[in-house]
Amino acid sequence: MTNSAKTAALHRMVMPGHTCPYGLKARHLLRSRGYAVEDHHLTTREETDRFKAEHGVATTPQTFIDGQRIGGYDDLRRFFGLRVADPSATSYRPVAALFAMTALMAAAAGYAVDGTVLTVRVAEWFVAFSMVVLALLKLQDVDKFATMFLNYDLLASRWVPYATIYPFAEGLAGVLMVAGALDWLSIPLALFIGTVGAASVFKAVYIDRRELKCACVGGSSNVPLGFVSLTENLMMIAMALWMAAKPMAM
Repeated sequence: MTNSAKTAALHRMVMPGHTCPYGLKARHLLRSRGYAVEDHHLTTREETDRFKAEHGVATTPQTFIDGQRIGGYDDLRRFFGLRVADPSATSYRPVAALFAMTALMAAAAGYAVDGTVLTVRVAEWFVAFSMVVLALLKLQDVDKFATMFLNYDLLASRWVPYATIYPFAEGLAGVLMVAGALDWLSIPLALFIGTVGAASVFKAVYIDRRELKCACVGGSSNVPLGFVSLTENLMMIAMALWMAAKPMAM
C-alpha cells in the first residue's frame, strides 16, 4: 500500500501513572516507515473515554492516515503488511529458544572450565541445564502446570499430588546432575519421572490420538503435546542411564 502525505496522527494514552506501550510501539512503527507523527496524548481517563466514544472504538492507541482511521497497533501492522501474532496459535518457538540458550550455557560453562566446548561434560550440562530451565518454567505457576499435566500423565491422573511434585523433582535431578553430586538420588529420580512421562505422552498422542497442549514449558504454553515433551522425557532417561553407566566404564 502506498502513502503520499507520509503524515500520521496518533492518539495514545500518556498519563502520569501510565504510558500505553502499544502507543509507543505504534509511534516507532510509523516513524520507521517514514511517517511524520502528529502525536496526540490522551492524558486523563475522561479524555480517553471521550475519544473512544467520539470515534466508536474500544481501545487506544488509534492511528489516522490521510484522514482515514487505521486502528490500533495490530491494525497498523496489517496496514503495512506485517504479520500479527495469534496468541492462541501453537508455536515451538519457546522450546527452540529454551534449548538454544541451554546449549549456549553448556558451551559457555565448558569453555570456562575446560577451554573447549566439544566435551562429553558439555553434552551432560546441556541436558542438565535443560532440565533445570524446564523445571523453572513449570515452577512459575505450579497449579496451572499441574492442571494441564493432569490431562495426560498416567501417574498424576491416579495420584494428583504427583502433578505438583513433578517440577520440583525434575529441578532437583537437574541441579544434582549439573553438580555431579548424589548420583544415588538424581539417577533414579530422573529415570522414574522420565519413564513415566515418556509412557504417558506416547499413550496420549500416539495411541489415543489426543490433541493436547504440552505442559513441558509451563501451564501457559501453546506448544502441542507430542515430540517436544517426549524428547524432554527421553533426554532424562538417557541422562540417567548414561550417568549410571559412567562408573562402570571408568
